[in-house]
Amino acid sequence: MAHKHTFEALDRTLRDVMSKYGNSKEMFGGKVVVFGGDFRQILPVVPRGSRSDIVHSAINASYIWNSVQVLTLTKNMRLQSGPTEDDKNEMQQFSEWLLRIGEGKVSEPNDGVTDFEIPPDLLITQFEDPIVAIVDATYPDLIHNFHSIQYLKGRAILASTLEIVEQINNHILDLIPGDMRDYYSSNTVDKSEINDDTVVNILTPEFLSSLRTSGLPTHHLKLKVGTPIMIMRNIDQSEGLCNGTRLIVTKLGTHVIEASIIAGKNGGNRVYIPRMDMSPSQSPWPFKLNRRQFPIIVSYAMTINKSQGQSLDIVGLYLPRDVFTHGQIYVALSRVTTKQGIKILIHDQHAKVKTTTNVVYKEIFDNI
Repeated sequence: MAHKHTFEALDRTLRDVMSKYGNSKEMFGGKVVVFGGDFRQILPVVPRGSRSDIVHSAINASYIWNSVQVLTLTKNMRLQSGPTEDDKNEMQQFSEWLLRIGEGKVSEPNDGVTDFEIPPDLLITQFEDPIVAIVDATYPDLIHNFHSIQYLKGRAILASTLEIVEQINNHILDLIPGDMRDYYSSNTVDKSEINDDTVVNILTPEFLSSLRTSGLPTHHLKLKVGTPIMIMRNIDQSEGLCNGTRLIVTKLGTHVIEASIIAGKNGGNRVYIPRMDMSPSQSPWPFKLNRRQFPIIVSYAMTINKSQGQSLDIVGLYLPRDVFTHGQIYVALSRVTTKQGIKILIHDQHAKVKTTTNVVYKEIFDNI
C-alpha cells in the first residue's frame, strides 16, 4: 500500500493541471480516481516508525479520505471452490479464517498483537533440519524439475526477513546442478547530500557492499541457469518487465542476463536484463546509497512483503521468528489458491511450536 503522501501529491498535481479549466478547487481536479487496496495487507513502510506513525501514513488518515466512496469486494477470487460440496465448505471455512486473521479477530480479546494456533493439517512438524524440510515440502523432486516453468511458476517459500530468504535461496542453489555465476555490485554515495567530506572517507567500499535493505538487490548475486528470479524495478512495461515479474534465467552473460517470463500475457517471452543504478526509495541510512547491479532477486524464496500481488499454487511459510508488522501473516496465507497449497513450519531456538504471532493494527479499520 502506498503512503498517503503519494495520493496527496497526485491530488495536487491534477488540481494544478486542471486549474486552467477552472477545476483547481475540486478533489483531483474534478477527475474520477479509483484506488485499489486491502487494509488487511501490509501498510505503508515507515522506516523506524511506530505503530501510530504507520497507521497515520495510510490513505484513510489523509484529508482525501473524506471524499472517498468505499466499495467493498466480498468474494475471494484467489481461493477456488472445489468440485464437491465438502471441498466448497472447506474452502469457505478457510476463507473466513483468513479474514479473521486479517482483521485481528483470532484469539480475541486482543489489542491486535496476539499468538494463535495453526491448524495441524497446515503444519510441518516432523523435521531435523527446518530449511531442508520447508524446501522438500515446497519443491518436491526439485532435481528433476528445476528447469520446468510449469513446476516453478506456482511455488515459493515465504519468510519474514531478507537474511532467512537468502539462507533458503543459497541452499536451493547448492542443490541444483549447473555452474554458479557470481555478480558483484558497484556502490557509491551521493555526495551532493553530504556536507562533510570526511564522512565519505569513512564509508569504505567494503562497508557499502555490506548494506542491505528492502527494494535493493544484494551486493553479491549468485545465479545458475534455471534459477527463478523476480524483477525489482519497472524496466519495460510493454515487455512485461515490471516490479514483481517472475522469470527463469536462460543465459548468464557478463553484462546482461537472458531470462524467460514465467506467467502473464508475456509468459514465455525471452528478455534481456541489464545492470542498473538503484537507490532505496526510503533510505534507512543517513546518506543516499547508489548501487549498480542487476535489478533482480532470486525467488525460490522471497520475503512476505515482496510476495504481495502474487498468486501461487504451493506456498511454504517458514517462521523461525515471529512476524513484526501489520498484515504479514494474512498476506502470506492468502497467496495460495487452495488450502492444500500451504504448508507452515514454525520453530524457535529451542523447540518446534504450533503457534505464531499475528500483528494487526485494528484501528486502521475504524473509518472504513
